[in-house]
Amino acid sequence: MSKSFAVLTNGIIKENPTFVMLLGMCPTLGVTSSSQNGLGMGLATLFVLAMSNVVISLLKSQIPDAVRIPAFIVVIATFVTVVDMLMEAFIPGLYAQLGIFIPLIVVNCIILGRAEAFASKNGVWPSFLDGIGMGVGFTTALTILGSVREILGNGSIFNYHFLPDTANTFIIFILPPGAFIALAYLTVLFNKYVK
Repeated sequence: MSKSFAVLTNGIIKENPTFVMLLGMCPTLGVTSSSQNGLGMGLATLFVLAMSNVVISLLKSQIPDAVRIPAFIVVIATFVTVVDMLMEAFIPGLYAQLGIFIPLIVVNCIILGRAEAFASKNGVWPSFLDGIGMGVGFTTALTILGSVREILGNGSIFNYHFLPDTANTFIIFILPPGAFIALAYLTVLFNKYVK
């Protein structure tokens, strides 16, 4: 297996940010009441993660150690602002659903952690692949969690209702406590059967 492929797949299974490392729990629990919200937040985070990794890798030799973390945050905030403005302009419905969680991507520990642990120590291409891999792992986890919660709590997936309106669903799964319950079971299943 090539080193590039290993870097790319690392975040999807071995070091999945959600199910293995348990990072980024605020958006994971806060926005995954539906599959559409999980996918939207995951893709926004993927873009910020990949692009900030590239820029930080390019600038690593120019950033003094004394201001390393603030410099990383400025780079990350720039891409979060781009995502925030694009989503508000082109996907206003999803933008309204995700709300404050989009600006909070700036302080997502997955992004800052990868900037510090990987992008600041590696070249541009591996840093890009690391960002894509971690982003795909995060997006997949959020989409799965959102789908499970939406199926159990609403009888639908991606807003497609497959159960009749009279069917009983477990409404707790689209409420905040359902996020904790679903995440706990999915984490156990992932670590037992996938990892």
